[in-house]
Amino acid sequence: MSAIEVILVDHLDRPTEKMEKLEVHEKGLLHRAVTVYVFNSRGELLLQRRARDKYHCGGLWSNTTCGLPYPAEPTQQAAERRLLEEMGLSLTPVFELSYNLPLSNGLTEHEYGHVYFAVSDDLPTPNPQEADAWRYLSVGDIQRAMLDAPQQFTPWFLYTFPRISAYLNALSMPA
Repeated sequence: MSAIEVILVDHLDRPTEKMEKLEVHEKGLLHRAVTVYVFNSRGELLLQRRARDKYHCGGLWSNTTCGLPYPAEPTQQAAERRLLEEMGLSLTPVFELSYNLPLSNGLTEHEYGHVYFAVSDDLPTPNPQEADAWRYLSVGDIQRAMLDAPQQFTPWFLYTFPRISAYLNALSMPA
């Protein structure tokens, strides 16, 4: 993995410094992140399966896209960039949250996340270095799959997905 710097933040999402991405995950430091959920007009969520050779959580299903803003990059711009880079799709800020989740390979996702929604019926064109599969599933089907086989999903998706139903209702989307 190349030496990409990310933004370390305090518990209120105020930048404190920047540091190399892998080092941040090795140390479990709180850093800014973006998460994007793209729904189609039927209210189904576009899931991606992370490429198997990703440095963590490869082969696991997750939200449409996620990523880390570069230093000095506006957060929404980072969300738009990652959606285009990962899924080839062109985006609404919804909510923010913080989590500290250990990963299976000794790394830690300690993030202050900015969550975005979008609605699109365009088919994705995933970057194979980022995602090796995609599918649309209803919220109910995702909830059942998480109960039946949580090991198929990334830790951050298991943590954030249950928190979106109130926002889906506000958008008049089926929860």
